[in-house]
Amino acid sequence: MKQATDEATDASVQGLVEEDETETAPDTSAVRKRATLHRALVFGLLPGLAMLLAAGVGYLKWQTSTLIESQTTRVESVQAATDTTVKMLSYQPDTVDHDLDAARNMLTGAFRDAYSQLTRDVIIPGAKQKKISAVATVPAAAAVSGNASHAVVVVFVNQTIVEGNSPPSNTASTVRVTLDKHDNRWLVSDFTPV
Repeated sequence: MKQATDEATDASVQGLVEEDETETAPDTSAVRKRATLHRALVFGLLPGLAMLLAAGVGYLKWQTSTLIESQTTRVESVQAATDTTVKMLSYQPDTVDHDLDAARNMLTGAFRDAYSQLTRDVIIPGAKQKKISAVATVPAAAAVSGNASHAVVVVFVNQTIVEGNSPPSNTASTVRVTLDKHDNRWLVSDFTPV
């Protein structure tokens, strides 16, 4: 009978142990799900997130460089248009050849040829003969459009002209200046009064 009691006790203890093992043993399907989720996170989501972040940083860098290039183009083209306008429209009767030659070096294309002909045939002889001097100033200028190689600038010009001993005459005008970039220099390719 003792053996029957021992067997019954062993059976109930064995039942409790099995019951306890099922309660404390991890659920293998839940562990597998967690491992799969962890792998998907580590090998899928995080690299994807890193690539997305890198693409975002690249885009922002491109936008910044484009903005800087655009701002540089505006500043350089406005300065070139201002300087060239002053040189083209300013001269003294004694140095008119030299003054307008310096301006011609800031021009390009068909406009350079037309300006050269006008100065050679009309302005230089007139300035020397009638003792005409001209002084131009640019109180304001603004970029209209532009890219790395082409720009359009509106220039407001004040010009004072003195003929011989006559009193000075003042004129104000607005000019649309088109510039093209050649060898890192902005050169005027068109000069149209508006």
